[in-house]
Amino acid sequence: MIKKTVKIDINKETVRPTWDQYFMELVETTGRRATCSRGRSGCVITKDKRILTTGYVGSPMGSKHCDEVGHEMHKVTHEDGTESMHCIRTIHAEQNALIQASRVGVSLQGATLYCSMTPCYTCAKLIINAGIVRVVAKQDYQASTQTKRIFKETKVKLEILDRNITKY
Repeated sequence: MIKKTVKIDINKETVRPTWDQYFMELVETTGRRATCSRGRSGCVITKDKRILTTGYVGSPMGSKHCDEVGHEMHKVTHEDGTESMHCIRTIHAEQNALIQASRVGVSLQGATLYCSMTPCYTCAKLIINAGIVRVVAKQDYQASTQTKRIFKETKVKLEILDRNITKY
């Protein structure tokens, strides 16, 4: 057996990510588990710098994934009259993270939710009722007007790191 010696320079300065950067990196890693090629989104919910639960875009347990059988497309008409196509086969990353917390009995009261893009309106309402107080999104989402309004109304702090808008 040959042993390889690795020399580590303990004086070399390393860049340590902030907590937000660290959790956003985990959002991206979690999103790679997603089963719909149209949106490989992830979600991480934390409290007191500890991970409580994660979720990613995926079909309901036991059902076929988009990556296996294709997308279940649905036309959505937005407030401004524009239309876009969305895959409705899957459950959103935020919804899956909330569901996972409930399955194992973890309270999300006072937690922070990290996600790939500004949550949709349905996810926003679930986030509010779960007691989450802060949402950090990597990017904005084209249909987030209602989400922003209800977060502001209910005092959920929304931080969007990149103002580029994700469109589908």
